[in-house]
Amino acid sequence: MVRENLEAVQGIIEDACERAGRPGDGVTLIAVSKTKPLELVREAYEAGARDFGENKVQDLLDRIEALPSDIRWHMIGHLQRNKVKYIVGKVAMIHSVDSLRLAEEISRESLKRQVETDILIEVNVAGEESKFGVCLSETVSLVEEIAKLPAVHIRGLMTIAPFVEDAEENRQIFRKLKQLSVDIERKNIDNVNMSALSMGMTGDYPVAIEEGATYVRVGTGIFGERVPTMKREDSERRGVREWV
Repeated sequence: MVRENLEAVQGIIEDACERAGRPGDGVTLIAVSKTKPLELVREAYEAGARDFGENKVQDLLDRIEALPSDIRWHMIGHLQRNKVKYIVGKVAMIHSVDSLRLAEEISRESLKRQVETDILIEVNVAGEESKFGVCLSETVSLVEEIAKLPAVHIRGLMTIAPFVEDAEENRQIFRKLKQLSVDIERKNIDNVNMSALSMGMTGDYPVAIEEGATYVRVGTGIFGERVPTMKREDSERRGVREWV
């Protein structure tokens, strides 16, 4: 099942790229393996997937230990500062940097380990209270501050769009993130590269690609349906469901 699903998703990516007039190799598929049994993750690997995303540090560490070393791991969930030391040097990219304090901790740990860490700035484009991310109006100033830090390199932006029934409803979200990346690129800030846009999940990634996504994060589309879970920090207060 996983192999067939992965091939179907890759086909959809190619079709979306063709509609947008983009080369098919301009989009990286991140297989979101959180909560999935290890055997399904291995099946995706054996089918050719090499980029995998995890939301939680402990799950990420467990899978790094258990799976082949040529996997490129992406931290796509909210990252607490006290967990940074466990993943620096072990991930290809951290997609969820949304504060200067978090970036400073990543910089400190990177210097300790003598590594360079690529990051994306998470932007809460939709302004949802239940989501992490810097607001649109504060993104440029945050980028300018983080750009001064050693051993940390901003490679672009990330957003988590609202869960919607019609993917077209998120087109403006993706378009705004793309425009923000263009605006930041024009500023020619040292140590800042806006080549990466991480946006789009199972329900809306074709639209995200049409609007410029270079990374799409797909879980259900590859590994199958799962029961929606409550976000830990909001489950008691808001009952917000988390989907991929």
